[in-house]
Amino acid sequence: MKKEGKMPVLCSCIIMGTGQLMYKQWIKGLLYITAFVLFLYFLFTVGITDITGFFTLGTVEGDAWLGIEGDDSIMMMLKGILAFIIVALFLLLYYSNIKDVLNTRERLSSGKEILPFFKAVAVFTDKKFYIVALAVPVVGVLIFNVLPIIFMTLIAFTNYGGDIVPPKLVDWIGLDNFRKIFVLSDLKATFLKILGWNILWAVASTFINYFGGLLLALLLNKECVKGKTFWRAFPILAYAVPGFITLLGFKFMFSYGGPINYLITRTGANAVGFLDIDAGWKARIIGLLVNAWISIPTSMLLATGILSNMNAELYEAASIDGATKWVQFIKLTLPFVVFSTTPTLITSFVGNFNNFGVFYFLRGGLYLDGYFLASDTDLLINWLYNLSIDNNYYGIGAAISLIIFFITSVFSIGTYVNSSAFKKEDTYR
Repeated sequence: MKKEGKMPVLCSCIIMGTGQLMYKQWIKGLLYITAFVLFLYFLFTVGITDITGFFTLGTVEGDAWLGIEGDDSIMMMLKGILAFIIVALFLLLYYSNIKDVLNTRERLSSGKEILPFFKAVAVFTDKKFYIVALAVPVVGVLIFNVLPIIFMTLIAFTNYGGDIVPPKLVDWIGLDNFRKIFVLSDLKATFLKILGWNILWAVASTFINYFGGLLLALLLNKECVKGKTFWRAFPILAYAVPGFITLLGFKFMFSYGGPINYLITRTGANAVGFLDIDAGWKARIIGLLVNAWISIPTSMLLATGILSNMNAELYEAASIDGATKWVQFIKLTLPFVVFSTTPTLITSFVGNFNNFGVFYFLRGGLYLDGYFLASDTDLLINWLYNLSIDNNYYGIGAAISLIIFFITSVFSIGTYVNSSAFKKEDTYR
């Protein structure tokens, strides 16, 4: 019995699906064998070539004058990534094939009958419904999310960009793009300036938006305020208008021909270049205020919902003990709200760190002296866009995107793990 049980497992390890056929599971065995044959066909027709091309990125450079088509390095990289994904999926299928034969042998050794194919599918669908339901979305995520992320990550380790674009061959260069960012004088100086401003922007924006929304919610939560429904609905109008329309509207308002400069010139003063190339901190402060106009309504709505769940008895007890309104806010309101909104607060910080739209619509396209293809209001995400989309520095842009990912991921995980929302989950239950 043991020898007979080992043979199907051994056969399935050599040729996928043969073990199922030995147990007379005809449909399942044929499906596994079909998948095995298709994989071998893929591997020996294009798979090995695609995997090899992933490492070489081409050996023949194209030349239109000589009629040489050449290799497309970027397409070879994409095909290589797809080939690796197919190999990984096949290995998972291969593992499931062996596991299925072992389960069948176990059923027979325990005296149970082998389920027919369609009944086995029905049982699997019932017990593992989450796998069936998530199979298609997972495939979609692999194709439309994971594949582009892998591609972008790999681009950071190539010399793709500038003059090196197909039909010229792209090469793997390791960490050279990162060295350029941290070593080359122009790139290093620009990176450090933008990174410092980016961190300041993210902290200031998150602080203003979060506490601005909280203060509005506290104000509208007071009993003395009349027409609460109207005042709560009013800020939502700013949120309801599409963001880029709001940004373009503010750009016009602060332009030389806008209403603000019109009022200034009516007083006899000269027009002010609020968003001009030498605006400096004026443009930065305008960006903070415009972003607050767009984001505070969301924070207000979130804080309003949380404050409605506060226990009024806590405030009554605090008042009896002589606590002032400020003490109540610091000791009761703020800890409860921050505890409840820590994940949202982290998301807000990351969103502000990568806030591409504000300065792109307000001052997009400006390049300042002392900056390499950037201005003093550009964030890292804006600089990445300038480098890669406008000037074809794809490799350096991809390297910057990885730096952004590292910074935001380390901050997000570190902040959440050390927050009370993670450490003291049951505190406010």
